[in-house]
Amino acid sequence: MSVSTVSPNGETATKKQEKFITNPISFEWLQRNSRSQKPRSTGLTEIRAAYYSNFGLNYFQDILETSGNYVDSIKFAGGSFTFMNPKKIREINDLAHQYGTLVSTGGFIEYVLTKGKDAVKKYIHECKELGFDIIEISTGFISIPTDDWLRVIEDVQKAGLKAKPEIGIQFGAGGDSTQSELESEGVQDVGYAVKQAKRFIDAGAYIIMIESEGITENANPWRVDVPATFINEVGLENLMFEAADPQVFKWYIKNYGPEVNVFVDHSQIVQLECTRQGIWGTNDVWGRIVTYK
Repeated sequence: MSVSTVSPNGETATKKQEKFITNPISFEWLQRNSRSQKPRSTGLTEIRAAYYSNFGLNYFQDILETSGNYVDSIKFAGGSFTFMNPKKIREINDLAHQYGTLVSTGGFIEYVLTKGKDAVKKYIHECKELGFDIIEISTGFISIPTDDWLRVIEDVQKAGLKAKPEIGIQFGAGGDSTQSELESEGVQDVGYAVKQAKRFIDAGAYIIMIESEGITENANPWRVDVPATFINEVGLENLMFEAADPQVFKWYIKNYGPEVNVFVDHSQIVQLECTRQGIWGTNDVWGRIVTYK
């Protein structure tokens, strides 16, 4: 049974009908940076759901009713959905679909991978049953051959879901490790990581998530050469950058424009969109973010 919601213009939206609610905006006459409508392929914003704080249906509905035009996907981080009530997970995922928002598992599959192939297949099946759209495939804490990574991508896509590999240059990334701990782990060659990303895109991956550890997180100075290399070699439209800090997403937008795809915390959606549209911001971005459409 699909859940119906009535949009502000009186239309009924359901996942089955493949319609979604678009919120009207105020002050339409004000000039601002052009933003494409959902579903869009660039300028994507993914927000973190439950992990650092709880994330329930009512809270999520408030976000979608106020900023749903600019939330392209949500991510349940850290395997948080694996101990929630499945009925509530499904309700959150169904609500996301009503607003044209995709739902990602986050990179929890790297834990499942340690339990064997059968566990991975069961995990993919149950994620689909719960209404997830994207399975992020992270390997921050484990080492897996590239060909095996490609086999996981294939299994995800065979299930009718979008595969989203997460690539980084820092071993041990993704678990709030300290900078000293990460430094002891060492880093991966950027060229090798880029070649992996290209293979994953060629295999049909939905998009590549770039892990921030070692680039803009726990890195002093920032490795600004790394995102530039990925963008030059893989293409801006094929990449999403983890930018769960205002200084980071401002840097990406200032350097690569409002069409860069970023992942932020759910608390930052308003600040991020103000920056994308060029209507507000701190001194370092004020008046600097413009489009010509």
